[in-house]
Amino acid sequence: MLDASLARQLKTLLEKVTQPIELVSTLDDRPKSAELAELLDEIAGLSDLVTHARTGDDPRRPSFVIRRAGTGIEVGFAGIPLGHEFSSLVLALLQVGGHPSKEAAELLTQVRDLEGEFHFETYFSLSCQNCPDVVQALNLMCVLNPTITHTAIDGALFPDEVDNRQVMAVPSVFLNGEPFGSGRMTLEQIVGRLDVGAAARTAAAISEKDPFEVLVVGGGPAGATAAIYAARKGIRTGVVAERFGGQVLDTVGIENFASVPYTEGPKLAAALDDHVRRYDVDIMNAQHATALTPAVGEQGLVEVELGSGARLLARSVILSTGARWRSMNVPGETEYRNKGVTYCPHCDGPLFKGKRVAVIGGGNSGVEAAIDLAGIVAHVTLVEFDAELRADEVLQRKLRSLPNIDILISAQTTEVVGDGVKVTGLTYADRTTEAWHSLAVDGVFVQIGLLPNTEWLSGTIDLTPRGEIVIDDHGRTSVPGVYAAGDCTTAPFKQIIVAAGAGATAALGAFDHLIRTSPALDTGARSLTRAD
Repeated sequence: MLDASLARQLKTLLEKVTQPIELVSTLDDRPKSAELAELLDEIAGLSDLVTHARTGDDPRRPSFVIRRAGTGIEVGFAGIPLGHEFSSLVLALLQVGGHPSKEAAELLTQVRDLEGEFHFETYFSLSCQNCPDVVQALNLMCVLNPTITHTAIDGALFPDEVDNRQVMAVPSVFLNGEPFGSGRMTLEQIVGRLDVGAAARTAAAISEKDPFEVLVVGGGPAGATAAIYAARKGIRTGVVAERFGGQVLDTVGIENFASVPYTEGPKLAAALDDHVRRYDVDIMNAQHATALTPAVGEQGLVEVELGSGARLLARSVILSTGARWRSMNVPGETEYRNKGVTYCPHCDGPLFKGKRVAVIGGGNSGVEAAIDLAGIVAHVTLVEFDAELRADEVLQRKLRSLPNIDILISAQTTEVVGDGVKVTGLTYADRTTEAWHSLAVDGVFVQIGLLPNTEWLSGTIDLTPRGEIVIDDHGRTSVPGVYAAGDCTTAPFKQIIVAAGAGATAALGAFDHLIRTSPALDTGARSLTRAD
């Protein structure tokens, strides 16, 4: 199943394995079991430390576990982890085989110290770019702590199970048989939910940090580039990020980033993370800002307050909080989020195979989503508010050529309807006739653009009516010492490469501000400027 190049790469990686691994599969007579057996046999043939035995007794078939020989350390997969999940398979092989994780030592210790029985199950789809982060985090936890187990399940191969558990978005995680979470989650976030008191300890540690000369708020392309440029100036730099990579993590194919003909969002985010960590940058993950106070104390330090209650001080701040998917703000949307209402056709589309869905939005994103879904689902209805579609003409031609797509224009979605458990339809108003209509669907894919993550800045900094941070050509905002970059600003084009360039501009602008104002900070600045 592995092509020659991939097999060579995997063989090289398996040289890092130091302890024997057993691949134990549970199979039946269906073609997918034969495919899995072939894959596991190939992997076992690449290393003398890996063996494959078809002796499992898991009720899910096909499935397998990766077990450290002679121990209880193992991770499980139900299905064939190829596609986006191939990296999860490789990491599991390495970590079960004794290769150490690159996660922070403090976080690894926190996982080892967790007490209790934690049995996780994660439903994924092979087309989901968000799923591997969750699968890999839980697999690592299994390797570190014997009281934790995890099975990653390909929902497309177990549709009855998916229906019975009402899984309508991936990744969907169950803990001890009960829903635990849905959507992208980092290792820090998962551990934080299990470790009572972890958030308070982290907040206390963050609050004790000395002031930064540049504090970047946001870890997308703009924030990462700003951090790199600031750190290269040799000044004290910190990054606060809810999730490093930002909206890029939800992007599938990227073909317009100069010098990189093709990449995928998670790969680019990982590369950004690696690049930033090559410098002396203090990265504070799983943290979000909630307030900004200008010119605190005699040195004119800006204060940023976090949702955890922690507070940070800095001589300059770069805001790169990005944007998020815009909601319809209609009844039922929030109630049925991840129960049929979704924002990622690539991730969740396979869960609606053979069903009827609606796509809300007639721009490029909406039309691309409808085209993509048409190859998976039984029928797609595209619902557009305006009197005409706004997507590129080439996309519209493709859309209209597909037989299982209906297009509604001048249609205003008014409500998402469900049975209390899942979506069953939606209602919309014809803006031409003012008539109301009902549409029976199993899923609603919302693709109506982005909103800047700037609500927390209202009243503190100049924003446009759309909530974008007003900046000049140096990235300066209306608050002295505060700069901004990326999709959260008035920059006219919301593109990855534009955001990265804006991050560099903001960092250089902040550095220019620093050298023209008060002297560099000393380590005693916090005690001199904050009344704790």
